[in-house]
Amino acid sequence: MTDIHILQTHAMPEGCEKALAERFTVHRLHRAADRDGLIEEVGARIRAIAGTGVPRAVLARLPKLEIVANFGVGTDSIDIPHATSRGIRVTNTPDVLNDVVAELAIGLMIALARRIPQADRYVREGRWPSGNLPLYRELRGYTLGIVGLGRIGSEIASRAQAMKMRVVYHGRNRKPRQPYAYYADLVEMARAVDWLVAVTPGGAGTQKLVNRDVLEALGPQGAFVNVARGSVVDQDALVELLETGSLGGAALDVFEDEPAVPQSLLTMQNVVLSPHQGTATHETREAMGALLVANLDAHFAGNALLTPVA
Repeated sequence: MTDIHILQTHAMPEGCEKALAERFTVHRLHRAADRDGLIEEVGARIRAIAGTGVPRAVLARLPKLEIVANFGVGTDSIDIPHATSRGIRVTNTPDVLNDVVAELAIGLMIALARRIPQADRYVREGRWPSGNLPLYRELRGYTLGIVGLGRIGSEIASRAQAMKMRVVYHGRNRKPRQPYAYYADLVEMARAVDWLVAVTPGGAGTQKLVNRDVLEALGPQGAFVNVARGSVVDQDALVELLETGSLGGAALDVFEDEPAVPQSLLTMQNVVLSPHQGTATHETREAMGALLVANLDAHFAGNALLTPVA
């Protein structure tokens, strides 16, 4: 199938790149010195995109495009309505990343509760001989509210229960056959929990879903964890409430304007920061790459897609 031309938008795991090169003629947009020029040169031949970050401006320049194989579960960086209007199929890579993101969410919670990054610095800086750190708190016995009880949210919930936490959740609809209490009102749930984890998809539908009212309801003893998208939270309100002590703490893997992080967050002792590494393990990235390739194989073989989005 090397006569099929595809556009790769960013670097991918070695196994994935090798599989793509064996099957297709790959044009690597992320390596091009002149990206606009590359699209101008090959755009009329491109039948598939492998990767993320596909705005309408790019889609519009690819008249023969048939499929966008997204590397990741979130598709908010793809203009889905435009793709759908042109009959362009879209796939993503769910399930294979559920466990690793859930692991990070729980890891961030433990790191924040026990101030593990601060403790590490305390020892490295030679400050331990001057005295011990203050007492912090554990997760056991506290209540976790999950915003978005989907595939990943469910994995976070089961791990939180193993940590002897109580779990509740908020979403657009109540999930059938779930053992956790459901809150239709997010502010009400925030008022009832100690920890709030956002794991909902990004996009216009969840823009600043975790707003000032929600964060204020979480309160000075509450903690917010974001492994979703930076757009899901009102970042300005989050920073302000952390600074004033109106919110107890935050552990953040995502930000509004990545890789830029608000300067004030860098000096706060009640936050844990992570550079958007929810799926960043060798095992998961290889699995994501394999699923991306499998979707492309299925499409060009005329078979049903494994994980269709649109």
